Amino acid sequence: MKAGIALAAFAAMMAASMPAKADTMVFTSWGGTTQDAQKVAWANQFTAKTGIGVMQDGPTDYGKLKAMVEAGQVSWDVVDVEGDYAAQAGKAGLLEKLDFSVIDKSKLDPRFVSDYSVGSFYYSFVIGCNADAVSVCPKTWADLFDTKKFPGKRTFYKWSAPGVIEAALLADGVPADKLYPLDLDRAFKKLDTIKSDIVWWSSGAQSQQLLASAEAPFGSLWNGRMTALANSGVKTETSWSQNITAADALVIPKGAPNLETAMKFIALATSAQSQADLAKATGYAPTNLGSAKLMDPEIAKTLPDQQTASQVNADMNYWAANRDAIGKKWYAWQAQ
Repeated sequence: MKAGIALAAFAAMMAASMPAKADTMVFTSWGGTTQDAQKVAWANQFTAKTGIGVMQDGPTDYGKLKAMVEAGQVSWDVVDVEGDYAAQAGKAGLLEKLDFSVIDKSKLDPRFVSDYSVGSFYYSFVIGCNADAVSVCPKTWADLFDTKKFPGKRTFYKWSAPGVIEAALLADGVPADKLYPLDLDRAFKKLDTIKSDIVWWSSGAQSQQLLASAEAPFGSLWNGRMTALANSGVKTETSWSQNITAADALVIPKGAPNLETAMKFIALATSAQSQADLAKATGYAPTNLGSAKLMDPEIAKTLPDQQTASQVNADMNYWAANRDAIGKKWYAWQAQ
């Protein structure tokens, strides 16, 4: 009898000492104003509905995600990643398959749905400018690459990902429907013409700081960061000419500690209202097809899904298939 009581007490003690996985989960994203908005639109609402706390981590780091999975020591439950990375990582066995009995994919834009990911939001690379810092702002990619007409520093995304290479080719006269397969030699040759004037941004928050301070008064930025700058009081101009669209995705790393909770979190994050709330806060387009009707029409018309006249869709499948090869050449060129 005493042995049974002791065993029960020991079991209770051990249970109390173990973390209650149902009480918390971890969401990892890119930081800055975007993750702040995700916290309000998704995490806070998820906690209110389920009682499960959502811890924030970041920024997203693909090397860290891979190392966690390979070591079997995963601490992230849901991660916001770039769409082409999601496609590649799913095939590489780094992600959990999503449970579409929990996540309603019938309401989601099918362009951003795969076995391993669903769209987080989608955005455009636009030509952004601090209008107080210059007399005239560039309007086209060719303008942004014209250092005589627009002298001074300009900013571009540092990492190997859709956006900059396409912009260079468009600036060099490649028709939008002839971009793929990407002519890397031609793109690097065009980038060479402005290389000494480029200030690289590695995070959305940094891109905002560069424009706001006028260290680089114009450049290629995510449209949502231009919205955030305008909302902060900076006088901005945004050109949507040949805006280049790409998408972020929500994924679950293989071996995530709170798999069931992670599925429920993604279900809420991709619901019509949650996507509408995020779009209102960030200026990024929702991936739920029912979100637009829940938004103020004046806000909805400013989002990337309404800027289609000359819009260029980055080919996520091409990037997923060629990500490593492009990255190798990209970083070698940057180091020269």
